[in-house]
Amino acid sequence: MKVDLSSPASAPQPLSPYYSQVARVEHADGSALLFVSGQIAEGDTLAEQSRGVFEALGALLGAHGATLADVINIRTYLTDIGKIEEYGGVRRTFLTGTPPTSMTFEVPRLFRPEALIEIEIVAAVPAGR
Repeated sequence: MKVDLSSPASAPQPLSPYYSQVARVEHADGSALLFVSGQIAEGDTLAEQSRGVFEALGALLGAHGATLADVINIRTYLTDIGKIEEYGGVRRTFLTGTPPTSMTFEVPRLFRPEALIEIEIVAAVPAGR
């Protein structure tokens, strides 16, 4: 097993120098698991921020030959759980296949005060990608 920690230049960069965006855990058969750090995005509404987060996640996955269809686990942190349907509507436009395993939490605040949502994911990448 090989572990590579990175912040791909072709994707959004971390908001601080204290973490990597992606941990790629490669197995002997060439398959890999991608652990993607929590992402936030700009926007005035939860829907706008949610779209931005999924676009950032897609870019980070793409840098490793993966797509949002490879997501097997998603953890979502919302500052207002009462808006979960607004988030869910956006999520369904990006995660269109069988839903991944999931947990959603309400938190009092996130890394940036203007952030309404933060999402972290795990993706399984088949050998050869």
